[in-house]
Amino acid sequence: MKFKIILESSEDGGFTAFVPSLPGCISEGNTENEAMRNIQEAIELYLEPIEDDHLIEDGAIIKELAL
Repeated sequence: MKFKIILESSEDGGFTAFVPSLPGCISEGNTENEAMRNIQEAIELYLEPIEDDHLIEDGAIIKELAL
């Protein structure tokens, strides 16, 4: 998978990294390389399934809503 990463300079001289396609997936680092390593880990954790993701009752109706 490929993700677009946005790197912005932080006030403290480091970098903030975020992934527009993964809301809330954000990390920081003192250097660009550190921020990229940290955001990679954040992406992996973001995409890791959690136990609650699969607790759908039989007969449940699943719908999507586009705004």
